[in-house]
Amino acid sequence: MAACRRVQRLLLLIFVFGWIGSAHGGKPNAENAADNPDRGKNAGGEGKAAALDGASSVRRSGGWKLAEEAACREDVSRICPKHSWNNNLAVLECLQDRKDETEIAADCNHLLWNYKFNLTTDPKFESVAVEVCKTTISGIKECAAEERGKGYLVSCLVDHRTNISEYQCNQYITKMTSIIFSDYRLICGFMDKCKEDINKLHCGSVNTGEKDLHSQGEVIACLEKGLVSEAEEQPGQYMIKEECKKAIMRVAELSSDDFHLDRHLYFACREDRERFCENTPAGEGKVYKCLFNHKFEESMSDKCKDALSTRQKLIAQDYKVSYSLAKACKPDLRKYRCNMDAAMPRAREAKLSYLLLCLEAAVHRGQTVSGECQGEMLDYRRMLMEDYSLSPEIVLHCRGEIDTHCSGLHHKGRTLHCLMRVSRDKGILEGHCQKALQTLIQETDPGADYRIDRALNEACESVIQTACKHIRNGDPMILSCLMEHLYTDKMVEDCEHRLLELQYFISRDWKLDPILYKKCQNDAARICHTHGWNETSEFMPPGAVFSCLYRHAYRTEMQGRRLSRDCKTEVQRILHQRALDVKLDPELQQRCMTDLGKWCSEKTEAGQELECLQDHLDDLVSNCRDVVGNLTELESEDIQIEALLIRACEPVIQSYCHEVADNQIDTGDLMECLVANKHQKEMNEKCAVGVTHFQLIQMKDFRFSYKFKMACKEDVLKLCPNIKKKVDVVICLSTIVRNDTLQEVKDQRVSVKCRKQLRVEELEMSEDIRLEPELYESCRQDIKQHCQNVVFGNAQVIECLKENKKRLTSHCHQKVFRLQETEMMDPELDFQLMRVCKQMIRRFCSKTDAKNLLQCLKQNKNSELMDPKCKQMITKRQITQNTDYRLNPVLRKACKADIPKFCQGILNNAKDDNELEGQVISCLKLKYADQRLSPDCEGQIIVILQESALDYRLDPQLQLQCTDEIPQLCAEEVAAQEQTGQVEECLKINLLKINSEGCKKEVLNILKESKADIFVDPVLHTACALDIKHQCAAIPPGRGRQMSCLMEALQDKRVRLQPECKKRLQDRIDMWSYAAKVAPAEGFSDLAGQVFTSPAKNYILSMLAMCVVLLFLMGLLCGRITKRVTQELKDRKPWVVPLSKDRKGYIQIN
Repeated sequence: MAACRRVQRLLLLIFVFGWIGSAHGGKPNAENAADNPDRGKNAGGEGKAAALDGASSVRRSGGWKLAEEAACREDVSRICPKHSWNNNLAVLECLQDRKDETEIAADCNHLLWNYKFNLTTDPKFESVAVEVCKTTISGIKECAAEERGKGYLVSCLVDHRTNISEYQCNQYITKMTSIIFSDYRLICGFMDKCKEDINKLHCGSVNTGEKDLHSQGEVIACLEKGLVSEAEEQPGQYMIKEECKKAIMRVAELSSDDFHLDRHLYFACREDRERFCENTPAGEGKVYKCLFNHKFEESMSDKCKDALSTRQKLIAQDYKVSYSLAKACKPDLRKYRCNMDAAMPRAREAKLSYLLLCLEAAVHRGQTVSGECQGEMLDYRRMLMEDYSLSPEIVLHCRGEIDTHCSGLHHKGRTLHCLMRVSRDKGILEGHCQKALQTLIQETDPGADYRIDRALNEACESVIQTACKHIRNGDPMILSCLMEHLYTDKMVEDCEHRLLELQYFISRDWKLDPILYKKCQNDAARICHTHGWNETSEFMPPGAVFSCLYRHAYRTEMQGRRLSRDCKTEVQRILHQRALDVKLDPELQQRCMTDLGKWCSEKTEAGQELECLQDHLDDLVSNCRDVVGNLTELESEDIQIEALLIRACEPVIQSYCHEVADNQIDTGDLMECLVANKHQKEMNEKCAVGVTHFQLIQMKDFRFSYKFKMACKEDVLKLCPNIKKKVDVVICLSTIVRNDTLQEVKDQRVSVKCRKQLRVEELEMSEDIRLEPELYESCRQDIKQHCQNVVFGNAQVIECLKENKKRLTSHCHQKVFRLQETEMMDPELDFQLMRVCKQMIRRFCSKTDAKNLLQCLKQNKNSELMDPKCKQMITKRQITQNTDYRLNPVLRKACKADIPKFCQGILNNAKDDNELEGQVISCLKLKYADQRLSPDCEGQIIVILQESALDYRLDPQLQLQCTDEIPQLCAEEVAAQEQTGQVEECLKINLLKINSEGCKKEVLNILKESKADIFVDPVLHTACALDIKHQCAAIPPGRGRQMSCLMEALQDKRVRLQPECKKRLQDRIDMWSYAAKVAPAEGFSDLAGQVFTSPAKNYILSMLAMCVVLLFLMGLLCGRITKRVTQELKDRKPWVVPLSKDRKGYIQIN
């Protein structure tokens, strides 16, 4: 067949030589051969003989003219311009290229065919080709070595026609091919090899004269369509024989430089060529490319579209069918050995896809591919992305999806994007359609130049012009820029969809991101061993290389091999982009497919799916839990992976965290900063929700808190092994720290760096009840019932539970009590107190130890500079402390010995984790009044007495026992904005009106306590302040000393007290008198205590002393009298006693 084809090409060139000779008046041999009149005259059965005779005749004065033949004279005069009548080839070309609606006579058609056939079978033209192409032949070694006389020479010239620079030689080839390709029967051997296939496919008759020349050109087109359909494996498709396939592809290849040579396409697109490509010159495939570019124009005819699609499909099967691509890339193909892979079948090497993959790999490796070749590759990559039907694998494997989801979208790449969307939504990683789409994306490589994807280009044009205008057109960073603006105001919906559809496939092959591949190929080979994978391998697991890269991206030098700086930057960029959508992470989607459907089917907004998986971390299957855990661990180190969160938090970052945000290496500092500034005015709802969500996720595993993990990893392994949840780890380590501190251990078991970070974690957890899962779960129902309208954050829900503590369920109550106990021991953990009193702490307690902050605030509570809100918060905490001595660590420590000594009965009846409602403190107050407490304990009780005397709410027992009496008797005092002891004064005044024994007893106790120290009675102290200063200045306060001084001054007529003080003192005496009547001493100890604590103690003691003296004197007097009586008795008879027990009688005693 090859020899036959070569002869055929030789005859074509000979004919061209004749045409040029006749046109320019030179080369008489060629002219004679073309114009031999005997050729046309014997058009019937004698055509071949006449042709041979004409070829042997040399140099005749005149020549045979087609225009003068009777069969064609009328058609020539009607169709062809007059100046062409004397040139047979011009007439032939004119009649061949006539318009569809112009018909010629059947006899003329037959005459033309025989004329061409005789020309193409004359062997004498080789000598003319040698003469015309002499220079070319000598320059091409392969052609110079060919054997003469067998037609091989011209065949060689045709194969090397791209290298022929000699004008006349080039013209021979061009002209002769226009004749031979007008009819498949003129191609030597074609009819023999494809006769059976033509009949099977019903492509036309092979009998001479039954079809006109148009239909004969369409025979090849019909065979080409059959070949394309076979590649697509359409149902019921006939299988063309292998030798006919080769003949078809060879014809397509030889007609690649000039669209005139593809007769079917030429006639189908003649008008479209005039419309779209009028100024495009023929040759070098330029018209083809022009028509390809306009294929989807609305004014393009359907038959031309169909012909162009067939041509494109042939190019997809063999790149040589594209003249311009084969010519431009030939050196590069040879240079990078793209067509010399012994492991690949030759058909595979010839495929356009293989060429693209091979040369793209060279470009990605940084090797040089000529600009002309890259330009051609760009055109054909765009062509494949525009029309899915050019990829037989997609037509074959995605037929069902196209029919079901994507019908009617067959233009401008919309069908492909529809298939991408379907594949993305289904998430089928193993499907044949998915693989076909992935292969196409690899071939076209739109990641290198977004313009290849026409659908994306059109959808995102406005976004690129506004958001990415600073980036050079066609730069790979355009796609990255678009991803950075995903879900922003600049992004449009259509662009968003197209972008995510494309990125879904790019994310599954790291080579499709050219910047990542360029920066990380050495790291991948060094760390991930990618050198074992072929560049075009279909067996590389999706996302495997990138998973390897990001696992090493955040390693320290101590942990092993790390990525280079440039590679790590690119890996971080990709991670930031992929965090926008779980479908962009192949490993995550593959492992979590079931869990996404089970838990997150309703989470459709951006970023919600990953958040959902994190929320359900404990419920996920192990494979999914591992990958979600690893990703969350990465986020804790580099929160900028959470691009949506970073965008939402931009105002806060710019105002408070710009320094840590600008660091290239984030080690958890940015998230820590966001948490610390979570309640600034710049914080918007989205940012606050995102930060809180991340905090909640961190509670699930201590590894999710990078700084905590790095600071405490060794301590956790040593002290808290097998504990995973962060909250449990924090509790474990905090308990150890507290125990070591209380026991004053010299070398604490928890390291310094861990203790420091542990403090940060404890403070963060105090801000939101959800960050303490055990407390939250215990109080979930109580929150719904009592705090339903309270928003989380700012410890507001915790504060609400504290305020409703008496109404809480027992389990929740216990948890809240424990929390309060912890907060009172460490006020820094009291988020509400620290937030409300932040400025006051700076003003009054800047140098105070954190453990004593509340104590400091209490001491400055009544300062004029104290903020009212802070003062209110301090009062709340004082009320809480006074409900139970365990909530007052200072009191607990000071009275450690006194409490079990005096109040053991109360402790025996107490329940764990339940308040004692101030019973122990009331017990200590009474013992203070009896002056029986230790000095340290007495000092603390004095403080409590002074505080509660000013504000009745600080006395829980008084509030409990006088619940009804206080609002009934003292409503005005309760309503007062400032509590200055008026409520207690009111209860004292109305003591006689109080019916409740419990309330009456509490008021009496207040009266009793006030005897011990005038400071405990703020109303009296205020009234007598001047008198104390003048009359009792030298007397120290406490133990009733100043009160006794005032009472003595009241009885001394020489001393003039202030009227108000005098009145108040007299009222107190009356109250004490009434108290003594109502509540007499219950025993000698109480009586003694009352005497010793009485302001009139000295008077009472002196009176008692006088009584004792009187009694003594009376005793002495009575003793003298009894002495006389005794003497008289001695003078009388002696007494007798019974003699025995059985006998009555007396015995006289001497």
